[in-house]
Amino acid sequence: MRYLPEQLSAFAAGRRTLVGVALLSALCASACVPLVIGAGATGGVMAAQDRGLEQGVNDNEIAFEINRKLAEKDSKLFRRVSTQVSHGRVVLLGFVEKPEDRAAATKVAWAVGGVKQVIDELQVGKGRSFSESTDDTLITTKLRAAITGDNRIVSINYSLETLRGTVYLMGIAQDQAELNRVIAHARGISGVRNVISNVQVKSSAAAQ
Repeated sequence: MRYLPEQLSAFAAGRRTLVGVALLSALCASACVPLVIGAGATGGVMAAQDRGLEQGVNDNEIAFEINRKLAEKDSKLFRRVSTQVSHGRVVLLGFVEKPEDRAAATKVAWAVGGVKQVIDELQVGKGRSFSESTDDTLITTKLRAAITGDNRIVSINYSLETLRGTVYLMGIAQDQAELNRVIAHARGISGVRNVISNVQVKSSAAAQ
């Protein structure tokens, strides 16, 4: 989940609005949930998720604040780091230039109110090529389509991101069987090298 600089500036002026259309359109485009047009429709999507509307808004605000703080600290770090957020749990993804950048990004995430856990999945090394980014986007798109078409999966609860063939899953599973189906769909897609799950099973998520 990443915001453009102009989106950061625009949202800062009215961040206390429950659902900003520009913000939520950007969020939906990041493969967290299917794209829905309009603030009311997007609010309905978040309400339909197991985390509920209020938690969905809180998670989106956390993601926004992390991106804003990264942009303020280092524009290069902002461009290289993306986030997944669910119930205050933050996953940092991307490729950074040096180990110190991983520590800096983690520190920024912990400085945001509402963050309960920070999972560092950042890798030190060169960023993706255009070809790699295209391949990753195709994998994510195929996986989103696969789990959306599976009536035994509540696909709206899952955030997906792919980096160099590694699929990162985030969200809430109804049970372990559902999560296993999502993982199986991911592993069945050509080009997938690994699947890393930071998904919580519903019973454990409700306890937090």
